[in-house]
Amino acid sequence: MKKNLKPALIRTGIRIPLILWTIAVLYPIIWMFIGSFKSNAEIYANPWGLPETLNIQNFVDAWSSYNIDSGVFNSVIVTVLGMFLTLVLALPTAYAIERIRFKGSGILFTIYISAMMIPMVLGWIPLFFLLMEFNLLDSLIGLSIVYAISQLPFSIFVLTSFMGTIPKELEESASIDGLSPYGILLRIITPLSTTAIITVSIMNAIHFWNEYFMALIFLQSRENYTLGLAIDFISSEAQYTNAWGTLFASLTIAIIPVIVLYAIFQKRIAKGMTEGAIKG
Repeated sequence: MKKNLKPALIRTGIRIPLILWTIAVLYPIIWMFIGSFKSNAEIYANPWGLPETLNIQNFVDAWSSYNIDSGVFNSVIVTVLGMFLTLVLALPTAYAIERIRFKGSGILFTIYISAMMIPMVLGWIPLFFLLMEFNLLDSLIGLSIVYAISQLPFSIFVLTSFMGTIPKELEESASIDGLSPYGILLRIITPLSTTAIITVSIMNAIHFWNEYFMALIFLQSRENYTLGLAIDFISSEAQYTNAWGTLFASLTIAIIPVIVLYAIFQKRIAKGMTEGAIKG
């Protein structure tokens, strides 16, 4: 009896903190989602209660009156372009470091890994003046380039670890058949690294979609605002107009794509992170 009781107590001790943490994370999200369907009167009368009717006017106001539509569009642009630029830069770099052994490749990999430990905030001021010099300040393209560069160390780390698990015999056979290093990368390595590429792309997409501070610094025109800046504008307005339902609706619009994207590719992301970790 005592032998069976001890494992049960251990499981309970582990699960209780996890349950409490889950409640702490999910409750604000559920409260925000419920509030997005409530009128301002309902929010003030009963902030914690359910809405009497599912009012979608908050979503209409957020989309049209507060220009969330342009924020979504701008966020999609910088997210997709940033993902693409990151892969274009990270894939050949990771392949060269892992497979094409050259003088200083180990030092280069160490520099990339060390860059993951450096706070990005230290580069904001130099990047501001650099973008200004190239006329890329207040530009979605300039912000996309900054996003791509900021995620290069993480992307190279994941891709390099995953490429190390691919048998070298495949590349040797392709080389004998006359493929160049770039041909091997595009036709052999890239298709076999699909899991790692999806992992990196989804993680980067979530980071770019949610990013706020760099967009705040490098974007100045309201028409270029990403979703985070547009929601911040609504939050400032809500203090004077009491448009709390509209604010909750805009937050719901921002969070749903991230939840759906992660739910769809959850297994792929976990697989990509673990397969590279067991390199040996």
